[in-house]
Amino acid sequence: MTSAHTDKHGTVEPVTDRIHETSWSANLEKPQHAADIDLVIAQALTAIELTAPGNHVNLVTHGDHDHPETFLFDALENAVENTDITWEYIKQCGCGGHVTRVHVE
Repeated sequence: MTSAHTDKHGTVEPVTDRIHETSWSANLEKPQHAADIDLVIAQALTAIELTAPGNHVNLVTHGDHDHPETFLFDALENAVENTDITWEYIKQCGCGGHVTRVHVE
């Protein structure tokens, strides 16, 4: 789950390698993320899995993928089947990225 991801762009370091017992932000805005929306989704779901209940993770996604409702929200909806999560769109960053806050219950 936390191992490096190998994709069409080579080996990409994991977004995190531990359980977060506090709220935190996952940086999904690196060049590898801009080039691979599947990587963004996979690492977003890993970030959620590694967030302890009672906390949230801010998923900061690359602006090249537009608003997260166009690609991320469906993946989150599918994850709800196995995880008690809620999410809300927070804002667009000045750099063009987007912040979605996922609460883990």
